[in-house]
Amino acid sequence: MGEIGAGKNHLHNNQVFDLSIDVLPQGGSKCFDDDGRLKRTGTVWTASAHIITAVIGSGVLSLAWATAQLGWVAGPAVMFLFSFVTYYTSALLAACYRSGDPVNGKRNYTYMDAVRSNLGGIKVKICGWIQYLNLFGVAIGYTIASSISMMAIKRSNCFHASGGKNPCHLNSNPYMIAFGIAEIILSQIPDFDQLWWLSIVAAVMSFTYSTIGLGLGIAKVAETGKIRGSLTGISVGTVTQTQKIWRSFQALGDIAFAYSYSLILIEIQDTLKAPPSESKTMKKATLLSVGVTTLFYMLCGCMGYAAFGDLSPGNLLTGFGFYNPFWLLDIANAAIVIHLVGAYQVYCQPLFAFIEKSAAEMFPDSEFITKDIKIPIPAFRPYSLNLFRLVWRTLFVIITTLISMLLPFFNDIVGLLGALGFWPLTVYFPVEMYISQKKIPKWSTRWLCLQILSIACLIITIAAAAGSIAGVVLDLKSYKPFSTGY
Repeated sequence: MGEIGAGKNHLHNNQVFDLSIDVLPQGGSKCFDDDGRLKRTGTVWTASAHIITAVIGSGVLSLAWATAQLGWVAGPAVMFLFSFVTYYTSALLAACYRSGDPVNGKRNYTYMDAVRSNLGGIKVKICGWIQYLNLFGVAIGYTIASSISMMAIKRSNCFHASGGKNPCHLNSNPYMIAFGIAEIILSQIPDFDQLWWLSIVAAVMSFTYSTIGLGLGIAKVAETGKIRGSLTGISVGTVTQTQKIWRSFQALGDIAFAYSYSLILIEIQDTLKAPPSESKTMKKATLLSVGVTTLFYMLCGCMGYAAFGDLSPGNLLTGFGFYNPFWLLDIANAAIVIHLVGAYQVYCQPLFAFIEKSAAEMFPDSEFITKDIKIPIPAFRPYSLNLFRLVWRTLFVIITTLISMLLPFFNDIVGLLGALGFWPLTVYFPVEMYISQKKIPKWSTRWLCLQILSIACLIITIAAAAGSIAGVVLDLKSYKPFSTGY
């Protein structure tokens, strides 16, 4: 799932405008839109760019492994299937940006707002919990992924220095702790996800490492001159029959994780200018970006599989081991670390904001929670230190780092996250909201087709989650806590 470039908008939601403007017939004025916010300027191109930067991220790295579990027939077919479902449900979700009338209805600024205005009640709470749980999981996944990349750099340099004589065994904990410390410092920066350059850095980084991964895959195939892999995926013998089934299920979760961006779709749509209606522009942008992403994923997954066959690694960039050019791998791994450091913050901001807002509502008189201490910084505006924010965000990072050290299995965690987020957030809520928005009658053909789609995706989600949990259980058998090394 890729990552940054997503959290641009959700912080404007607290600002309430009461501007009485001379309204033009279309429901806006020269400087402001119909809801009193500044004119939105986004187009198909900006929206596509946001989606592509948000989607192409660390999910790419596990695709070669996923393709290897499924084989040359099912692998690309499953990727294509997921891209179709993602496109279709995104189009449904785009129709829910405005409640009621598709041109002048009330806008929803975030995914949660859309659920609130279309479904309401207990479903909003459930949606919130799933969303925050998913963000919590993403934080763990990123900690693991970046520590793997930091170790890959250290190992390749150590290996290179000793001329390949030293096996260079490393323990992953110091790297996870280093990542945690960096995140604790960054989490204290207010409005971190609104730094405009963050999105550009993220885009450059994710394209850097994805392209290097792809290029090395192609180079390896060209070097050996043969395309590895089989039609049915990893052969029984390399793994047992039951393992093959579980791993195929887990591969579904890994692919789902690579496509999950429904959470930020509405926030990206909220940057678009109208007319034409936002949902029309968004549908075009979704088609374009899902197309580009799928092409890129197919290339990365298939080239990685062609290069490594049954032995495709869980994280593509660690599989090229200690080949020359070793500096190229170092660049790719460094790009992953830089990308994930920022992505961690962008993904955690909504969770931080939610907890801080809830705490302030529950204890409005507590100085610990509400009081900001101004600390003067020369040449900058004063930094406002909030004790609750300091303590809670630090605790959050410490907890995610500890869990990462306990369960450092990149593939299993990614598969589980993909599975948990896929059905509820990408399929179930968009389908239900669309049915409620368009008032589709129960048991009509359209209603039945949408429900069948939803149930089919639920089955995929359960299978993928089961596969990932089985993967964690298998890994735990041969593993001592806090002592993972490579």
